[in-house]
Amino acid sequence: MGILNKVTGVFINLFVFAWDFNLFILNILTPSYKPGHVVPAHAAGHALSWPEYTPPKDGDSRSACPMLNAMANHGILPHDGKNITFKDLNIKIRQTFNFAPTFCFFVPKFAADFLNRSYWTDRFDLAELSLHNAIEHDGSLTRQDAALVPDQAKPDLGLVKELLEEATGTMADGSPRLTIPDLSRALSKRRVAAKKTNKDYTEDFFHNIFGSSNSSTMLTLFGGSIADLTPMLTEERFSENWEPRVRSRFGLTMAKFNATVIPVERGVNTKSIVQAEGEA
Repeated sequence: MGILNKVTGVFINLFVFAWDFNLFILNILTPSYKPGHVVPAHAAGHALSWPEYTPPKDGDSRSACPMLNAMANHGILPHDGKNITFKDLNIKIRQTFNFAPTFCFFVPKFAADFLNRSYWTDRFDLAELSLHNAIEHDGSLTRQDAALVPDQAKPDLGLVKELLEEATGTMADGSPRLTIPDLSRALSKRRVAAKKTNKDYTEDFFHNIFGSSNSSTMLTLFGGSIADLTPMLTEERFSENWEPRVRSRFGLTMAKFNATVIPVERGVNTKSIVQAEGEA
């Protein structure tokens, strides 16, 4: 049965990647949504109007992911963060953030697999997604490592402040904006700091790429806007009149997303941080 599951998984992944590339091409050939019309008419957040934000209560389940937590805080996912189906997560992520359907299937399916659940029939609580070294990883830009702070539900406001202060870009309205080099620099500093403070620190290529992927959503979905990222990363809520910056008709594909993720990760240079600290 294990071999059969692995073979099935390979075929599913090949299908998803082929499907994703086709959507990537279709996005090039079709017109994008107009501003203010990215979120579907029947979904929460349509016309730039999000459901009321309510902070989590004691006993509510939250994850290490600010965006999933925000969805629960706004009632797009169950506010208690519990008993969620993987298929419903797929649909709600698609509607809320305009990720491509391939993306919205691949990530919840990956989560179901590492939790040893069925994507098709099982349910989960948000906190379960913080299983260490699955999606959650050391060197996060918004959380202390799990070895130091086991409960990954809340952001570390000191880390968030350091990240936001890295912004060197400028939005069209003159407000600050994070750029690819800013994120690469922030990841470099964070990985060096995490290695120093966490004796159980682990790092590999997969988790580095995942860290850069998580960070890259700040550029793709939020355009790097500090005004929009501040409430998302500190309170885990949507700013007023926010909508995804990705307006592609078929959503943000994995192929398109990699055009941001790869430069972010390639720009990480921990050696330069260590050298600069040594000189200081």
